[in-house]
Parts: sequence; structure tokens; C-alpha cells
Amino acid sequence: MSESNLQRYKLFLMQPMVLESSQISVVELCASSAWLIPGNPFTTIDHRCTVLEIQIAATEVANARVLLKELAQQLSADLVLLSVSEQTIERKLAVFDMDSTLIEVEVIDELAKRAGIGEQVMAITAAAMRGELDFNESFAKRLGLLKGLSSEVLDDICLNLPMMQGMQEMIEGLQQRGYKTAILSGGFSYFADHLKQKYKFDYAFSNTLQVIDGKVTGEVVGEIVNGERKVAYLKQIAEREGISLEQSIAVGDGANDLPMLATAGLGIAFHAKPLVKEQATHSISTLGLDALLYLIKD
Repeated sequence: MSESNLQRYKLFLMQPMVLESSQISVVELCASSAWLIPGNPFTTIDHRCTVLEIQIAATEVANARVLLKELAQQLSADLVLLSVSEQTIERKLAVFDMDSTLIEVEVIDELAKRAGIGEQVMAITAAAMRGELDFNESFAKRLGLLKGLSSEVLDDICLNLPMMQGMQEMIEGLQQRGYKTAILSGGFSYFADHLKQKYKFDYAFSNTLQVIDGKVTGEVVGEIVNGERKVAYLKQIAEREGISLEQSIAVGDGANDLPMLATAGLGIAFHAKPLVKEQATHSISTLGLDALLYLIKD
């Protein structure tokens, strides 16, 4: 195969503690697939991340990603393949889903637990995030079940939101690098706006939960923020900031995040549902949100 057909990539191996056995398995796959560059060893970033520079024929990249996803699952590791040219792009914008991405829970499920209908709503949420139900339809159904819930519950949940591992380090790292940051959530503005203020995100777009006389009405004000709306907001922010979509990063876990992951220059499925991991180009499942910092240029 001629050199001109080969493209250089960086293969990131990430685990809570990178194992030598994992590195050996990666090298064996690369050797059997003729991806190895002679004399190129792993470069250790720290105990959680090592990088191997490899070369893959343009026609083989899609198949390579499939093989690497399979190996990552076997090793309980993350294997992220980025072209050397992707690594040189100066990223300037990062957008995030909120529920099960920036925070460890789905807020609508937490509200449902307080309303005594947790299991019923959680089952609908899980099916929607797996892509088995239309998001708008499932959202309206879940929200309708919350009618009559006291708004005092919102305050209590908001004050006790469990943040995703590595979230603080990640947002500080992005801000230090000069990134614009945004929350694009199919959840509720009551919580997204709280995170925006607390962690100094530049933007937050989400659903406005209607509350009248201290009670949740089971309705939202305005258009539901679904997958298509997330893409629209991503484009709107990029245009407003004078940033190209190629310079953007999107991170999310559910089926309704797939459109924005595909639209951004770098889309990351984070601790995602199987369908999302399968369809997204890149995924992180073993580390916290701060693992994102390994993948971007300082």
C-alpha cells in the first residue's frame, strides 16, 4: 500500500489505571491490522491515558473504528481515534447535555420519585434515551404525570444535584483554554440555569417548566428542546461567537444528543446508552468528564 493512502492517527487508550495488558492488546490489534508505525511506542500522558500514533488507510478507517470499539469493550477501556489533523484544530466551543452528562441523574426522574411515580417515569425516560420512543412524545407524557407537584421540590433537588465525576476540572480546563461553553438540555431551565451560574457557562438552553401557584402544571413554556433544537442552538451559538462548527465539541449520552454529536466538529458520547455509543464516532465510558481534556489541543 502506498504511503499516500495512509493517514496518521493518534489512538488514546484511557482507563482509571492504564494496564500493561491493555497496551499489549492494543498493539496486537494494530500489528495484525498493519496500523503500527515502526519504532513508535506509546506516549504516557499520565496513569489514566496513553497515546499511540498509528497509520490507517483511508478506506479502512470505518472498519478500524468498529474493531477498536469491540476491543475497548473487551478491555473495559476507552479507545478514541483522532486523526493528526483533527488534533491540530483549534477548538473554541464546547456544548453539553445536562442530565446524565454534567450531572449524574435525570432530573425528571428525580421529580417523579418525589411525586411517587418514579418507576413509571424512569422506564419512559430510559426508553427515550435508548431511542425507542419519540423524544417529544415521551417528554410530554412524563411531564404530564408530574402535574400538581410542589415547586418546593425543585429547590431541594436543585441544591442537591450530584455532579458528574470530573465536571469541575473539565469546565475549569476549558475556560482556562478560552472556550465558550454551553448547556443544551432537554431537561429544565430551573436546573440548567443554576449550573450555568454556578459554573460560569456562557449559555444555557433548556425547557421552561411551567409553575402556577406553586405547583407544576405538567406543561412547558415554548418549544421542547429535542435533538433538532439542540443542533439549532449549537449553530446559533457558533454563528454568534464567530466560531466554525468544525471548531466545536459536543458531549451527550442519549439518543436525542446524536444529532448534535454528528454536527459538531468533535462529538463525544459520554457514558452513553448502547445505541448512542454504537452510532457516535467517539465515546468515553470509563473516566469522568475531565477525560475530554486529553483529546483537545492545549
